[in-house]
Amino acid sequence: MHNLDLILTLAGAFTAALVLGYLTQRAGLSPIVGYLLAGTLVGPHTPGFVANGDIAEQLAEVGVILLMFGVGLQFHIEELLAVRRVAIPGAIAQSAVATLLGAVIARWFGWSWPAGIVFGMALAVASTVVLIRVLADHRELHTPTGHIAVGWLVVEDLFTVLAVVLLPVLFADAGSETSVVVALAVTALKVAALVGFTIVVGTRVIPFVLDHIADTGSRELFTLTVLTLALGIAVGSAALFGVSMALGAFLAGLVVGRSDYSLRAASEALPMRDAFAVLFFVAVGMLLPPGYLLEAPGLILATLAVVMIGKPLIALVVVRMLGYPFRVALAISVALAQIGEFSFILSSIGTDLGILPVEATNTLVAASIVSIVLNPVLYRLVPRVEKWVAGHPRWSPLLNPRVVDGDAASPARSTVRRERAIVVGYGPTGRTVVRLLRDNGITPTVVELNMETVRHLRQLGIDAVYGDVTQRDTIDAAGTGEAGTLILTSAGMGSASEVIRMAREISPGIHVLARAQYLRDLPTLVAAGADRVFTGEGEVALSLTESILDRLGATAEQIDRERDRAHRELFDKVPADAPLNV
Repeated sequence: MHNLDLILTLAGAFTAALVLGYLTQRAGLSPIVGYLLAGTLVGPHTPGFVANGDIAEQLAEVGVILLMFGVGLQFHIEELLAVRRVAIPGAIAQSAVATLLGAVIARWFGWSWPAGIVFGMALAVASTVVLIRVLADHRELHTPTGHIAVGWLVVEDLFTVLAVVLLPVLFADAGSETSVVVALAVTALKVAALVGFTIVVGTRVIPFVLDHIADTGSRELFTLTVLTLALGIAVGSAALFGVSMALGAFLAGLVVGRSDYSLRAASEALPMRDAFAVLFFVAVGMLLPPGYLLEAPGLILATLAVVMIGKPLIALVVVRMLGYPFRVALAISVALAQIGEFSFILSSIGTDLGILPVEATNTLVAASIVSIVLNPVLYRLVPRVEKWVAGHPRWSPLLNPRVVDGDAASPARSTVRRERAIVVGYGPTGRTVVRLLRDNGITPTVVELNMETVRHLRQLGIDAVYGDVTQRDTIDAAGTGEAGTLILTSAGMGSASEVIRMAREISPGIHVLARAQYLRDLPTLVAAGADRVFTGEGEVALSLTESILDRLGATAEQIDRERDRAHRELFDKVPADAPLNV
């Protein structure tokens, strides 16, 4: 019966999440809203199918572990340092104010101060998923605005990790004689030991293991290895060092993220994280009784005021005081005006420890749904607000800040499109293409699945990305948005058409050169968006034609005429508007 409950819970949760996630996505909202609503739909507070809450909660814990692993995996200290002058003080100020306002609201409604502080901390941290989605949809993820917002969010995530570590220490043993200072000291020693152990294992054992697994060429084994590392280190952290599994998962992600396999781990293993993250949101949604929206409108409105007015206002003031343009400040403040996954993690911990009342989670879920729904809509209004401000002379000082240098530095790669090309594959053809590009002043970025080749190219000073080009994260990391040309040098790529489509989505104007193994593959690649296609079959046929005619003593004019005839015969099944290049 338990197995049946598990299957029914998974099927019901995924089905509801799929349907509502699709509907909210089509409506221009974040699918997170759909996942939360799906949880309410399959929860005990609505009629119809009811999922098993205990099973959903257990699966949600796996989701938390994988979410924290993903944060560590994608945490780049370099990005934070590049915008540290605004991201660090801004995140600190915003988090402090949001925590204080949340605590005041909680006390106003009769909660304890510890409950208020935890509640305020949950309001302080924005959703990584929502923020990145909004920035990407408006093509601002790789702009100064995007860099600052992401760096700001990294600081908030670090605060969340710290809170995840400290909350059990501060409140789990509240009734014991051990003082808080001693408990904190012991925890600090345990965390230090865990960090030291993870660093040693991460720099010696993990790269060794990943090297050997990658050499097998099995995607399944690589994915399994990454998941084993995430879950294994998380469980080991709790069992051996007495710290939270979430912290262990974060450190595991941090270690793998520092290795040469970080991009492949993110592109291949983290889809599993996304699946469990959906279950996490569904489990949170199951906690919300729809009637609560009518029972506590004052608390929900006050919470929304902190999230959508207090937090953005602090961000706007801090960014402007540091000299950034009004539009950058406004865009950052609006992008951060929401709460999401880490708010629920803090809420879950606070509830488990007996700090937060049930109303806190209900309020956070309601505020999260509303803020996530409104966030993309508000972000679309940023240009209009900027235009309105520009039309009022008394506001003109807001649009003329001093120049800020150093903080939103552009990436090291050249952003001049015609000077950059992405080369997929470094076999004999790829090597020739890369040499030709470099000899003519064009900077190539090579995408390869052979780690030894990637390391060799980097030693030669050639930009190289390790990963599967069929994954969106890999082709993004290669710099497709800033490249003028994409060259697929491998003739045996079964998913070349999908790669071309993704490249077109990222950069509609990119020039795509593709290599196909057979003539029959040409129409598919052209339909996918390739500008020119080169086929081995066609090249061999035309070369044979020239060689035979030359051997028979044909003139140059005869060779050209017969070559054109062979060309037509070879490509007579290709659409008339397709470029015939072999």
